[in-house]
Amino acid sequence: MASAGLQFFAFILALLGVFGAITATLLPNWKVNADVGSNIITAITQMQGLWMDCTWYSTGMFSCTLKYSVLSLPVYIQAARTTMVLSCILSAFGICISTVGMKCTKLGGDRDTKSYTSFAGGVCFILAGIFELIPTSWYTREIISNFLDPTVPESSKNEPGGAVYIGFISAGFLFIAGVIFCTSCFKKQQGAWIYPTKQQQFPATQQENNAGYNLKDYV
Repeated sequence: MASAGLQFFAFILALLGVFGAITATLLPNWKVNADVGSNIITAITQMQGLWMDCTWYSTGMFSCTLKYSVLSLPVYIQAARTTMVLSCILSAFGICISTVGMKCTKLGGDRDTKSYTSFAGGVCFILAGIFELIPTSWYTREIISNFLDPTVPESSKNEPGGAVYIGFISAGFLFIAGVIFCTSCFKKQQGAWIYPTKQQQFPATQQENNAGYNLKDYV
């Protein structure tokens, strides 16, 4: 029962991780640059994402421009696009597979099959967390190195946006959920190896007792 509750907790974490990965992939605020200038009325906030660049004016206007050309993008943005999409796909597969392998569901057949299915779902979550952690770390490194570069003008320096933080948090949720699913399966199999069933443990003793009773009947 405790293991089923732990799996349900991991499933909730995985759901949060999936929603976080999709949100971080679509949000345009991976980079943020606030240019206040001499007048607060003309303040501009520029945001750069994986798929579009947006500009927000203090007057309330908001405009976005899609990034159509893939080859003109820097390498780290191209890699971030690919790995984030892979993370979303793997986490979605992990949700479907872990639903079948959870102990609180009636899907997936017998216990051994559900155990292997749960382990496969955990592996999908771990891979999804790794694929999400790589672009967020690489993107953050590029922002920090650009910010600390003295040759870059102040107007061109950016800071990490909310999408980067969401990516880190959701990657942690996916990784923790995957570890819980994998370890719950491993503990179950290890317990079966350490503590064999009574039918396997005492077959010889039962045969000796049966043979003793048969001899007594002939005396």
